Amino acid sequence: MNFEGRKYVLIAAVLAIAFIFILRLFWIQVVDDKWKASAASMAERKITDYPARGFIYDRKGRLLVANTPVYDIMMVPREVKAFDTTAFAQLISVPLPELRQRMIDARKYSLYKPSVIEKQIPAGQYAAISVHLHKYPGFYGQSRTLRTYPPRVAAHLLGYLSEVSPAKVAADPYYKSGDVVGVGGLEQYYEEVLRGRRGSRYVLVDVHNNIKGSFKEGRYDTLAVEGKDLFTGIDIDMQRLGEQLMQNKKGSIVALDPRTGEVLCLVSSPTYDPELLVGRVRNTNYGILQNDPIKPLFDRALQAQYPPGSIFKIAQSLIALDEGVIKVNTSFPCNKSLVGCHNHPTAASIEQAIQFSCNPYYYRVFERMVEQNLDKKSRFRDAALGLAEWERRMKSFGLGEKPRMDLPSLKGGNIPGPAYYDRKYGKERWAFSTIYSASIGQGEVLTVPIQMANLAAIFANKGWYYDPHVVRAVGEADSVQERYKEKHLVEVAPHWFDHIQEGMRRVVHEAGGTARRARIEGITVCGKTGTAENPHGEDHAVFVCFAPMEAPQIAMAVYVENSGAGGRWAAPIASLLIEQYLTDTIKRPEVMKELLDADLIAREKFFVKKPRSHAADECPRERLRQF
Repeated sequence: MNFEGRKYVLIAAVLAIAFIFILRLFWIQVVDDKWKASAASMAERKITDYPARGFIYDRKGRLLVANTPVYDIMMVPREVKAFDTTAFAQLISVPLPELRQRMIDARKYSLYKPSVIEKQIPAGQYAAISVHLHKYPGFYGQSRTLRTYPPRVAAHLLGYLSEVSPAKVAADPYYKSGDVVGVGGLEQYYEEVLRGRRGSRYVLVDVHNNIKGSFKEGRYDTLAVEGKDLFTGIDIDMQRLGEQLMQNKKGSIVALDPRTGEVLCLVSSPTYDPELLVGRVRNTNYGILQNDPIKPLFDRALQAQYPPGSIFKIAQSLIALDEGVIKVNTSFPCNKSLVGCHNHPTAASIEQAIQFSCNPYYYRVFERMVEQNLDKKSRFRDAALGLAEWERRMKSFGLGEKPRMDLPSLKGGNIPGPAYYDRKYGKERWAFSTIYSASIGQGEVLTVPIQMANLAAIFANKGWYYDPHVVRAVGEADSVQERYKEKHLVEVAPHWFDHIQEGMRRVVHEAGGTARRARIEGITVCGKTGTAENPHGEDHAVFVCFAPMEAPQIAMAVYVENSGAGGRWAAPIASLLIEQYLTDTIKRPEVMKELLDADLIAREKFFVKKPRSHAADECPRERLRQF
């Protein structure tokens, strides 16, 4: 067979095919102008795919936070051609001088990279803009999502989104100028979980800003990863009711499930509509809220530090019983020359002392805890030894330290120990007579409302608690975060709690108790009121409680500023929330109406602090009125 001839045929075929390809390329690139025009009109563009931020749900699976689509108008300076800037400014609703400055800034940043010219345009408004964008080469729309709040509650708890700061961009390479980041609340604490991971696509576009296809078949594209959802313990119905009851009042409400540590509601008042800090109006509204004299942006539930007042007595009682400085039936006379008190029978037991909230009783209790004759040579060193043990035990209740909670910007209050008073007065220059105001939760003792609610949970559980937390699960609804499964025990024997619980029951359900307005038919509520003196106006009120006594399902703290005694306003607010949570109804509309109608903020302006009586001034230090 003659293979030589076949070899030449094959070579000729290859050359013919190559010649055809060369001829076609020559025709496209040199002869036919339409292919030149088409190539010139195509441009490569990088489009950032912003992932959907994770949703946030309440304990019943109802949405607290969702997403809504918006669009940014982007500009690539090298692609921009001469255009009518006045018409374009009107189209996107940006003042002309502002538009020109943004374009100058975009060119300074990069001629090749896209910059945001106008951001967060709602979908309906963008639809009217998009049909005209082909007239403006170099400008295009880029989609992203903004937050929306279907129930419009829990603004402080949830937080909001804001444009990332230059410092954040410099510190974290993930963020770029124009990105948004969570600020405050769950949005900030769970930012990395909620945000997901950004993706990008490279596409080819024509002169009309129409996408003609992917660049190199998507070889350089990266997929966006959606953020994870958060499943909280919040009850929307309870949260909404709490915010309604606290309208026109300053203060906070924190309710926990003592069995798990989950936050059922967290109210800071005054509050604001979370939708005010969404979209292009965010900056304007934020300025208005920031300058409001009643401080609606301040989270009182987590950051306000108050004297706990008489609720501190339940912790004092436990420690004194456990240390053996008093017995269950120890009695002290109500000696008002020691510290101010209201009129009530002599407390013949620790249970009655809690029921009547007797100030002189706890003056004597604290005196015995501090002065235990542990150092017989120096009353100053003796006081330091007694107070050090008291401080250690108090801190086991989660007091005096920042709570280990899944929210940012928490305060920790203050439990003053020997080191604190050494700094304040000097070493061996103070004793019980200097610090006795701590006996009834005044003076240097400070707590945060979340700690007060946790204290109520400890008494509900008879000596243990889980760290309070808002988010039960991340990503999967039926999972539970491991870090919130650790049980904490207080430094007190559990059997003493029976006596304290009985005293708290009497506060609500027995004659002489200070929280009779907290009674709920068919539900045994255990509580303790407190009234912390306010030198600048009417006193602050606090009420802590749990219910039902037999098998507690809810523990709560209510703090109402400038409202007088704890039983007047704080106790009925708590009782309505308990009733709604446990029975899904409220059977006392007259109490509801009274609380909704009360405007304690307006009343502040007309309240004049009455001067103290001469008898009150006979005390060795300031008179402390505490109920």
